[in-house]
Amino acid sequence: MAKDGLDFDRWLRDAKIARRALTPGQISLLEAVFRFIKGSGRDYYSLRLMGHFLLHCQSGLKVAQIARLVGVSRSTASEQQGLSSKEVVQAAHHRMSGRPYGKLLPRYAGPIAQFLITHPRASRLDILDFIEATWKVRVSRVALWHFMKKYGLDQAQESLAAADENPLATQATQSPIVPVAASPPELLPVPAENFFLARRGMRGRSSSCRQR
Repeated sequence: MAKDGLDFDRWLRDAKIARRALTPGQISLLEAVFRFIKGSGRDYYSLRLMGHFLLHCQSGLKVAQIARLVGVSRSTASEQQGLSSKEVVQAAHHRMSGRPYGKLLPRYAGPIAQFLITHPRASRLDILDFIEATWKVRVSRVALWHFMKKYGLDQAQESLAAADENPLATQATQSPIVPVAASPPELLPVPAENFFLARRGMRGRSSSCRQR
C-alpha cells in the first residue's frame, strides 16, 4: 500500500497537480481512478475511458489537468469533451483497427444521402460505421470530410438537422396548397324576345321587305 501511495503522488506530480489543492472528494475520486489504471493497465482503451469519465463526472478538475493525467494534449482533451460515450467507443474502435484503407467512390454518395435523410443527426463516426457495414470499406474521418464537402452532403445534412429540430416550421413551408373553389359564374340578363331575328319559314314580315 505504501508503494501505491507513492505511485499515486508521483502521478499527481507528473500531472502538475498539487495534492494540497485538492478537496477530499477529488482525492478519493482520483485514488479510485488510479486503482482502475493500476488494474487495467495504461493501454489506449483504458486511458480513453478514464479521460472520458473525468471529463464528464463533474470532478471540478480543469481540462488541462485531466489531459496531463491521461497523457494527451489539452486540445485533444477539449475535443474529446464534446463526444458522447458512444462516440468515444466508436473513435477508439476506428483508432485501434489499424491504418485506414480503401476509398470512397462516387456511387456511394446516393446511399449516404439516403442514410442522412433517415439519420439527420448522425455523427461522422456513425457515417463511417454505415460505410463499413454497407461496402466493407473503412476510410478516415478526413477522407469522409472531403467526400461530403465535394458532393454537398455536409450542407444537406445541416439542412436536414435544422428541419429535424423544427419540424413545425418545415411542415408549414411544405404544406400543400389547397385550391380555392371557383365562384359560380354570374347569370347574364335574358335579352328581350324581339332581339332575335325571325327564323326562316316563320310567318311575319322580313325586315328587308319594303313597306307599301
